[in-house]
Amino acid sequence: MAAVLEWAGDDEEPVPASFPSSQHRTRGRRTPVRPGELPPDIEAAIWRGDQLGSPVTSVISSGFKALDAELPGAGWPCHSLTEILQPQPTVAEWRLLAPAMRQVVANGGNVVVVGPPKIPHLPGLKYAGLDERHLVWIQADTPAERLWVTEQLIKTNAAGLLVSWLPQARQEQIRRLQVCAQACDGPAFLCRPAAAEHEPSAAPLRIQLTFGVDWEVHVHLLKRKGPTHEGHIALRSVPGGLESIITPRLRTPSALIAARKSRDDQPHVVGSPAPRQASIRRVTAH
Repeated sequence: MAAVLEWAGDDEEPVPASFPSSQHRTRGRRTPVRPGELPPDIEAAIWRGDQLGSPVTSVISSGFKALDAELPGAGWPCHSLTEILQPQPTVAEWRLLAPAMRQVVANGGNVVVVGPPKIPHLPGLKYAGLDERHLVWIQADTPAERLWVTEQLIKTNAAGLLVSWLPQARQEQIRRLQVCAQACDGPAFLCRPAAAEHEPSAAPLRIQLTFGVDWEVHVHLLKRKGPTHEGHIALRSVPGGLESIITPRLRTPSALIAARKSRDDQPHVVGSPAPRQASIRRVTAH
């Protein structure tokens, strides 16, 4: 015999928020919703391959509207790793991350850099809006030291924004860092060589970074939570301190290069007669 179960409580008493259901309920009464509707947190965690993923956690704006439009969640993800791949280190990553660093410093956070190949240029960072009092520079020399320091900083949630240069990190090491980063409130960036493009990585976001002639950086989203990114995004980014002193002609060096190339490519006529010179006739005095 099938027993009929009835709820004996107050009809108006609400069910706890953790009650597993796809409908909004009160005890003894159900409020129907649209078919297929999910709670917001579950809806955000579902990713459809032809769409940009929506953020389950918070993000920090990159400071570039064109780049934010292509990033899942419209910014750099927190609680996650982001890989920056480029042919030469310390050329363009500071210019790319400077707007996000300014936001972190403005909110009272610290920017921590681990093992930069070159000494950070403090005057340039000041022009970019980064106060040295909010910059922590850890010079770890060996790959093992850089990896250990990076992991400890992520585990302890000690940085408002973390940038670590790990050119020799292995696949399993990056996977471990990604697991640890899920408990880190700020974004964590790993700077690696362009050759790592063909290596698998657990980082949810990977970008290729190069620099252009006209004071710009080119960004290609190699891996993201969304459709394949075609081409690159050109972001104008003049190094700090140069914006106010470079001349209008130097703002577009590509135009100067094209003009010089055009002059060099002009054909030269071979065998043309030399220009006539005025002849001097000697007059004999009588």
